[in-house]
Amino acid sequence: MTTRETLAGELTKARDRTLRLVDFDDAELRRQYDPLMSPLVWDLAHIGQQEELWLLRGGNPNRPGLLAPEVDQLYDAFVHSRAARVDLPLLPPTDARNYCATVRGRALDTLEALPDGHPDAFTYALVISHENQHDETMLQALSLRTGAPLLDYGTALPHGRPGLAGSSVLVPGGEFTLGVDAVTEPFSLDNERPAHTVDVPAFRIGRVPVTNAEWKQFIADGGYRESRWWSAAGWAHRQQAGLIAPLYWNADGTRTRFGHAEQIPADEPVQHVTYYEAEAYAAWAGARLPSEIEWEKACAWDPQSRTRRRYPWGAAEPSAALANLGGEALRPAPVGAYPGGASAYGAEQMLGDVWEWTSSPLRPWPGFTPMVYRQYSEPFFEGTASGEYRVLRGGSWAVAAGILRPSFRNWDHPIRRQIFSGVRLAWDA
Repeated sequence: MTTRETLAGELTKARDRTLRLVDFDDAELRRQYDPLMSPLVWDLAHIGQQEELWLLRGGNPNRPGLLAPEVDQLYDAFVHSRAARVDLPLLPPTDARNYCATVRGRALDTLEALPDGHPDAFTYALVISHENQHDETMLQALSLRTGAPLLDYGTALPHGRPGLAGSSVLVPGGEFTLGVDAVTEPFSLDNERPAHTVDVPAFRIGRVPVTNAEWKQFIADGGYRESRWWSAAGWAHRQQAGLIAPLYWNADGTRTRFGHAEQIPADEPVQHVTYYEAEAYAAWAGARLPSEIEWEKACAWDPQSRTRRRYPWGAAEPSAALANLGGEALRPAPVGAYPGGASAYGAEQMLGDVWEWTSSPLRPWPGFTPMVYRQYSEPFFEGTASGEYRVLRGGSWAVAAGILRPSFRNWDHPIRRQIFSGVRLAWDA
């Protein structure tokens, strides 16, 4: 399969998923479920607007496009906050769908004429990643929605294996290759590059993510009531926000997921917790959060061959037998569900299921070079005006398999928990 065919296929898969997530009536698409999130119709048109900007307008916002300038600017994420987007004169849903379809048709025509190996292929990959990331954002919005369910219970997942919760694996000290290069991962993003050697002291890391059952023990032991487990900033936020359990957990022992009330599965990775909650849980458990460098070594490094694996399990492409990705399940899989997806060190479920908070602020790797879209990473690094973010690794059940790598770096404010975020513990060795 040529690069053009691969990109065309990924564009189509992303668009099919997007259209399923907005297959609701106009009033529903215009609703704002929470000030943290945009109305779905904004995300829809924004996906098309960014695709047009990068694939048809050469990344030049001053170059005339299909939308009038006063409409085009409505979809600039740096100009309009999420909370304010519901009040903008947005394109009606039908117009947004038609606009996206027109842009896609022209983009595919342009792709068809692109020579194999052309550098513009990276821009197509960037657009694919952008659409898939917004699909995950729309799932976050839908999970915040109240009212009768719009989505079903999700597809079935493999059974887990008992006895893994709380266990750990040893990652011996030594050098490894952190990050990737364009040669090995041509569609990697700027903050994942360049590959470079780092020396990491020995540590232990959780074999699997922290489970709901373990989190219930934290609650029962007064974890949310005792400030000694929390950082000063974390305790202040816990008090101000009134946190007493993960988001969507109910007082009667159930949780509400996409409008469905259900018992909380004991062996499922906990999700929808803030960085501050993750940090407090780790302190209570006599552990800590891994740094993102530790996390990547445990995920990708093969100590026998002294090389990186493309995925934790090796070179095989992600599949339903190896990881919970793609969004169809609508929830994490039980711990132990993917023994074949273990890393060389024996850590399981490092890709998919839940984003895992790390202790690391977002920083550039040495030799960082901004990619074509300079605003993707640079404005969020530590030391910038908005650089208070913490890095999350590993993806979630909602992430498209085609855009995820062990080197992929996500980041968010430490108070956020509408994201599909969980915890994996670490210990000094």
